[in-house]
This record gives sequence, C-alpha cells and structure tokens, in this order.
Amino acid sequence: MQQTILLPENIAINLDKKSKEEAVIAAGRMLAERGYVKDSYIKGMLEREKVCNTYIGNGVAIPHGTNGSKQDILKSGIVVMQYKDGIEYGEETAYLIIGIAGVGEEHLSILSKIALTIQDASTVERLVQSNQIKEVYEILLKIND
Repeated sequence: MQQTILLPENIAINLDKKSKEEAVIAAGRMLAERGYVKDSYIKGMLEREKVCNTYIGNGVAIPHGTNGSKQDILKSGIVVMQYKDGIEYGEETAYLIIGIAGVGEEHLSILSKIALTIQDASTVERLVQSNQIKEVYEILLKIND
C-alpha cells in the first residue's frame, strides 16, 4: 500500500459500536477531513450501500462512493476504522471499515490490494485485535510490496 494513500493518521482503532450508516458516514468524514474527498462524497458512499452491500468478507467492508460521486474525489486515499465489537453489515459483521477514494481507475488498484489482504483471515485478525495504530499501519504498508 502506498504511503501517500495510507497515513497513520488515517487509522482509528477501538471505536465504539455504531450502526452501518453511522460507520459509513464516519469513514466518509475522515476521508473529507484528511483532504481526500469533498463532504458531498459521503452521500455517494451512502447511495452505494443502498445499491449494494460493500461487505467483502472476513469481517471487512469497503465503503466507497458511486460513479456519480467521482467528481467529489480530490486525491486517492483510504481510511481504516477498527470496531472490535463489530458493525452489523447486512447478514454479516464487519470489524474493519476501510473507506476508499480513488482518482480515475486508481480505486480498482486499491480495491484489489485490499481484497488480496483480506483473503488471509490471520492478517485480518491481527488488524482487528491490534491496540496500536502503528502496528495496523505497518501491517497494511506491507501489503503487496
């Protein structure tokens, strides 16, 4: 994972349980606060969830905007939010919410790297159980290097 796309300050751990919608909004707000997207991108993230569930397996969801919200992306980046108690995500439970903003086709590269990572349940477990942002950051930086 590129260091410009993921920064330590883009990671929040030990967050209190929220509803799915609240968790998606929180991820969108963090993307906006870090300068990756305009606030209006959050609406696109919520619209995407109405169309299709962004839960991708092994306790991970990857909320991101719709094609119509691409103009709200300022630069590519991701945020990682850890909920040890989990978020009800349809029929599943998500422990990691990874908000994504990708300029152009870059989001496809980001999505594929995340998908490869979450195939390894032990890596996801380490990310979920960690109590240190630095550890989560270092695990994610090693992805596909």
